[in-house]
Amino acid sequence: MSGELDAALEAARLGRADGVAVLWRALNPPLERYLFALVGQSAPDVASETWLQAARDVSGFRGDAAGFRVWLFRIGRNRAIDEQRRAGRQHEDLLAELGEFAGAAPDTAVVAEERWGTDRAMALLARLPRDQAEAVLLRSVAGLDAKECGR
Repeated sequence: MSGELDAALEAARLGRADGVAVLWRALNPPLERYLFALVGQSAPDVASETWLQAARDVSGFRGDAAGFRVWLFRIGRNRAIDEQRRAGRQHEDLLAELGEFAGAAPDTAVVAEERWGTDRAMALLARLPRDQAEAVLLRSVAGLDAKECGR
């Protein structure tokens, strides 16, 4: 996968949309999950802003796909901070209600268990200093290793 992302990154640097598309398909889902923990329902909008800036600036990026992922998440974090400022929020509610499911109603027991697990995890994260909570999110949600989280 890394070789494919390195090739896509090189294509993106050259201004090719197909390179950006490959990077987006691979990295947008974990980016949105990370941003959801920071800004809640605004995550898709913040992710869009992140990708716009990344696509605009990728030609100047130097590094491999792993470095790009760190760079992308840093841009996302900065856009999330901007979103929080714009909205005038000091503390964002880290949980959002489950959206409506298309088709059959979800199993109530499964929903309750997932919600409890998420609530418990978010409560534990809320007890950590903000930078430590973000590091845990980058490790568990974004899949970054410890060194990448530090960068």
